[in-house]
Amino acid sequence: MSHKQEYMNPIVEQRADPWVYKHQDGYYYFTASVPEYDRIEVRRSKTLQGLGDAKPAVAWRKYESGPLSANIWAPEIHFIDGKWYIYFAAARTTETNDGLFDHRMYVLDNASANPLEGEWEEKGQVRTRWESFALDATTFEHQGERYYVWAQKDPKIEGNSNLYISRMSNPWTLTGEQVMISTPEYDWETIGFKVNEGPAVLKRNGRIFISYSASATNHHYCMGLLSADASANLLDSGSWTKSPVPVFATNESAGQFGPGHNSFTVSEDGQDVLVYHARNYKEIIGDPLYDPNRHTRAQFLEWNEDGTPNFGVPVPDSSPAGKIGRDG
Repeated sequence: MSHKQEYMNPIVEQRADPWVYKHQDGYYYFTASVPEYDRIEVRRSKTLQGLGDAKPAVAWRKYESGPLSANIWAPEIHFIDGKWYIYFAAARTTETNDGLFDHRMYVLDNASANPLEGEWEEKGQVRTRWESFALDATTFEHQGERYYVWAQKDPKIEGNSNLYISRMSNPWTLTGEQVMISTPEYDWETIGFKVNEGPAVLKRNGRIFISYSASATNHHYCMGLLSADASANLLDSGSWTKSPVPVFATNESAGQFGPGHNSFTVSEDGQDVLVYHARNYKEIIGDPLYDPNRHTRAQFLEWNEDGTPNFGVPVPDSSPAGKIGRDG
């Protein structure tokens, strides 16, 4: 398929873990990790491309100490039953710990029609089976049930994080069983760290797809894909099939390194769009987590004849003189 429009990438500079939600009011709402990891911002635009110039509003700031005092990561904004919700992860700092890998998951809500206005209220921590490293939660509705998918460290399993799913009794409370649907097992999921994180849900063609990110956050970072039949029991780990190969990975020829932590949205004319972060260089000085140049990028998502998504490869950044893509 050829598109008349390609996006001018990056869409938003220095915004990792991008989340885009197209609302019924016609606006695209955007939130992501900021380089300082100290606050949650929300911005909106009538076009996806326009998010880069949109003025952000600060929804919430971290505390000076305690459980919500460090490394505010990967917020997502959702509209559920007439209210806005932001899901995010935050860590606790102590005298001997900078909060790294000590995250827990939290929720904010806002009853305003426009989430850039009004008050965001803390709904508290999303409690799971374990009190352990947990982050990158997303939520979706299916057949009248609301589900929560997240990454967490099982104290009994070697590695950093696995992916889990649970039903929800309300937008900030899990109910019933919590099921592991993916653990890092392939070589490409275990480079540097054993990581499955950053799930994003896409429902199409009678299936539910969950993309996720794997390995360390340098150029080895890449995306995998889970799928289940829409009529299956989503709380049965056997319902989920994992791609044995990454579906989206570093493209050195295009200058895109470590693509991951994506979200899905649709273009103004309703075509599926993949939103993700990547760097435009390979060599990183220091810890990749503190390198600020993971920029938000977008490109069209294609579909295979068998109804599965075809992510393609990360496209080059646009040149200042004009777009670079399949059509230009």
